[in-house]
Amino acid sequence: MTTTLILTALAIFAWAAWTFNRLVRTRNQVKEAWAGIDVQLQRRYDLVPGLVTTVKGYTAHESGVLERVTRLRGSPDMEIPRRADEESGLSRSIGRLFALAEEYPELKASEGFQQLHRSLVEIEEHLQFSRRYYNGSVRDNNNLVEGFPSMLIARAFGFPAANFFEIELASQRVVPEISLVPE
Repeated sequence: MTTTLILTALAIFAWAAWTFNRLVRTRNQVKEAWAGIDVQLQRRYDLVPGLVTTVKGYTAHESGVLERVTRLRGSPDMEIPRRADEESGLSRSIGRLFALAEEYPELKASEGFQQLHRSLVEIEEHLQFSRRYYNGSVRDNNNLVEGFPSMLIARAFGFPAANFFEIELASQRVVPEISLVPE
């Protein structure tokens, strides 16, 4: 009887240690995935001032975009849901800057503008991949944190559920111009 109790206690302890280590692994995976998103957001922040400088003189909207970038750069520890809202707002602002190019053919034809546009599309593709990886990591973490019986260990050691990160990308906002009438 004593042997059975000892073996049961050892099995429970082994399961708890294994579950704890899985929780640590998924939490670290979420942190690593967020770092990937943060790198892509930083690349985007670095690109926006050049875009605004290129567009300057064509519009008065550029000051709002620069203010948003400055605010986001200055708040790297912003909560994820609020950060997602701010990033979506930045994406909409960038989309408006690109829509502006449609009204100014000389701006649209500018090599600098075209290069910035290509760079932004590339960055946003990388951001989309990073966001998918992050959200997959969050899903795995949350399944473990919220699922039974691992939730017992998660609650005992303070492992929280993570937040998903959804943003509207500027490259998804640019609507291609389609003409059905031959010119």
